Amino acid sequence: MKLGKHIFGVGAMTGVSRVFGFVRDMLIARVLGAGRLSDIFLAAFKLPNLFRDLLGEGALSAIFIPMYADSKRDESFARNVFSWLMVGLLGITILFEIFMPLVVWGLAPGFDAVPGKMEMTVVISRIMFVYVIFVCGAAFLSAILNAFSKFLLAAFMPVLLNIMLIGALLIAMVFGTQHGLYLMAGTVVMSGIIQFGVLWGRIRRRHFGLRLVVPRWTPRMKSLFKRLGVSVVGSGFYQITIIVGTLVASFQSGAVSWLYYSDRIVQLPFAMIGLAVGTVLMSSISNALAEKNMRSVYIQQNSSMRRSLMLILPCVAGLIVLAEPIIRFLFEYGAWTAESTRAVAHAIMIQALVLPAMLVSQIYSKTLYAAQDVKTPVKTSMVSLAVAAVLYLSLFPVVGYLAVPIGVVVSGYLKNYLLGRACRARALVHHDGRTVRAVVAFGLWAAILGLLMSQVQICSIWVFGGAIVGYGVLYLPVAYLMDRKIR
Repeated sequence: MKLGKHIFGVGAMTGVSRVFGFVRDMLIARVLGAGRLSDIFLAAFKLPNLFRDLLGEGALSAIFIPMYADSKRDESFARNVFSWLMVGLLGITILFEIFMPLVVWGLAPGFDAVPGKMEMTVVISRIMFVYVIFVCGAAFLSAILNAFSKFLLAAFMPVLLNIMLIGALLIAMVFGTQHGLYLMAGTVVMSGIIQFGVLWGRIRRRHFGLRLVVPRWTPRMKSLFKRLGVSVVGSGFYQITIIVGTLVASFQSGAVSWLYYSDRIVQLPFAMIGLAVGTVLMSSISNALAEKNMRSVYIQQNSSMRRSLMLILPCVAGLIVLAEPIIRFLFEYGAWTAESTRAVAHAIMIQALVLPAMLVSQIYSKTLYAAQDVKTPVKTSMVSLAVAAVLYLSLFPVVGYLAVPIGVVVSGYLKNYLLGRACRARALVHHDGRTVRAVVAFGLWAAILGLLMSQVQICSIWVFGGAIVGYGVLYLPVAYLMDRKIR
């Protein structure tokens, strides 16, 4: 497998998706502002996204791909897993539709203080939760394609959601926002149906033999479900901490939206670099471990870590220095206020610090899952999640919504340390001297340029763009030479 080529391809497709996502968010900010309406939509949207990450792109994929590789890509195994998944998703959807008022109250109890806000969130959540069936099914189809080193179509699928939501928001701008929330919720569901249909068509054309069958309970399925039950919390660590943060932030007006937009900005470089690395490594390391080729595992880990940190470290410096201009030029229009810009910028400046830990944790956790070790990531995530929750609750009375990004940073580095220690104890990872020296050099160079950029007065969007381009022109060639010359 051409690791660098696939990582670049997935990262590029993810970048396209995030660009459309930012256009979508700019329109949401313009149409809904950062208050009651946006809080309702974003809180309702968070629930199906959580299930997508846990049951689709998270735990199930991390468990299924190594087992699929170990079974020599047994088609009957894939059909059985797919059928069980669809039955389970149907049952989960029915339960959540029935108990949605309790779920929403548990997710955002602070909404109850505003008349009508809780009731509207329940209605929108019920519509949008149908998306879970199709988007989780689409994520499983993506895992099948990834196992055959077919990454690009699956990485491109989220673009459909963003394009369709952009269309819905433009319609709301023309005809009014009275029914905008209903239009957007219906659009989310329709996008899930289209994503599932496109991937299903690709699977059938490639003759992978996937179809719905009567689910059978086999020893292999028992093993998969046992691992899945153990790993859901671990694989969904980041999403669960955000959910807990939403619960805490719901007691401060506008905070749910502030944290959403800050997370969107911070997630952009991580998605383009960290998630791309994790997606490709999941398949390649699983194959290397199945062949008991540890030398290949170490080479892939060090190469991925060195090159991805070379790119993520300047993003950290840039987000810290340019946080306020980024939000001002992207979102400060229409209903968006200068207060919201400052609030989101402060959250970004803190949360950006967790990016290196999140990236390295991807490599550690994918290695453990590829080794079919699901217990260790769960244990580390439980400890980290407990620390994050304590920080949220204890710091919120002091610093308000900023308790959430502080908790994310502290718990993120704790999780990274625990995962790395577990990998080293089992000889699943080896950091060579070249990687360590290169990462230190990248960090120092990024910090020096960040300090220089902080002296630039960002008075217009042209100066803003020039600062970013200038940073890249100065950083990338020197960092590339460092990567080539350091031994």
